[in-house]
Amino acid sequence: MIKASSGLSDAEAHAEAHAEAHAEDDKKFESMVSARNTADGMIHATRKTLEEAADEASEAERAEIETAISELEAALKESDLEAIEAKTQKLTEVSQGLAQKMYAKQAEAAQPAGADADASSGSAEGNDDAVDAEFEEVKDEK
Repeated sequence: MIKASSGLSDAEAHAEAHAEAHAEDDKKFESMVSARNTADGMIHATRKTLEEAADEASEAERAEIETAISELEAALKESDLEAIEAKTQKLTEVSQGLAQKMYAKQAEAAQPAGADADASSGSAEGNDDAVDAEFEEVKDEK
């Protein structure tokens, strides 16, 4: 307990004591807000990935992801921290396969472009028309 002899007025000491008493509630609230933000972000990112990679997802994958999204949205309505965290983790796991397929497809698309760049730079390196030269910097005195 904070005492008035600490240089605080009685009102300030009372406010500090009140803040200390509610510190645990504040931590729980902060955890809930963080979990909700993470869940909302995961839902948004997963839906966007599902739209962008619609041709990559099988019907079973799509159904599993949609179910996980629905379960997470239901957990958000209940405001149960443990359920939100568990459902967020489940959505992360079920959407991971689709994300990997999407990244693999992007890597394949980038590979030919990178191979062409390597070929063109390789031909320049093989060109022996380069001449080594020495130079001297001359400063104009005005």
